[in-house]
Amino acid sequence: MTTKILALTDALGKFVRFNLLPGKRYDTIGIAPLIKDVAFRGLIADKAFDTEAVIADMNARKV
Repeated sequence: MTTKILALTDALGKFVRFNLLPGKRYDTIGIAPLIKDVAFRGLIADKAFDTEAVIADMNARKV
C-alpha cells in the first residue's frame, strides 16, 4: 500500500495544510480541498498539476 502527500506551504516552506491520498489516486483530486479558502499570489507545483481545471482555478483567482 502506498500513500501520497500533497502539501501546501508558505513562502518559507512551512506547512500550511496537507492531504493524504491513496497512492494510486490522481494528485489533482486533492488540490481543491487543499487550497480551499486560502488566498495566495503564486503557485509552484509539479507538472502533474498542469491541468485545465487547475489552470482555470488559478486564472479565476488571478494567481
